[in-house]
Amino acid sequence: MAVSIELPKEYGYVVLALVAYAFLNFWMSLQVGKARRKYKVFYPTMYAIESENKDAKLFNCVQRGHQNSLEMMPLFFVTLLVGGLQHPVIAALLGVGYTVARFFYFRGYATGIPVNRLKIGGLNFLAIVGLIICTASFGINLVLRESSELLS
Repeated sequence: MAVSIELPKEYGYVVLALVAYAFLNFWMSLQVGKARRKYKVFYPTMYAIESENKDAKLFNCVQRGHQNSLEMMPLFFVTLLVGGLQHPVIAALLGVGYTVARFFYFRGYATGIPVNRLKIGGLNFLAIVGLIICTASFGINLVLRESSELLS
């Protein structure tokens, strides 16, 4: 059974939250590039080796901050876009919160002291749980709507 979706104008906030994260991701990639030059870790090397580079931990923390953000990006994008179909304002707020928390996550990691990523950056996990709940709510409502339509 086909489902048509009429997007509310508030869904625009969801899209803008995604765009904000895209800019953050681009900024993080530039920071990794700067760290590569500063700590002399050249492509295609993904992570520096401590026995070969005295600044390996500093570079690896910058690299890891960005890499972890890339690893989480598919989950963030899907839950933001799908959860935002039913809860656009909540999803957009959670998306902006996630983006801001990810900025602090990266900045904390880039200090070279990995635990610093969690001071404010750890809030990104609360935002992603909120987005998962929004997405689950949308899915449940789809299933319940389909079931009630079959009964009538």
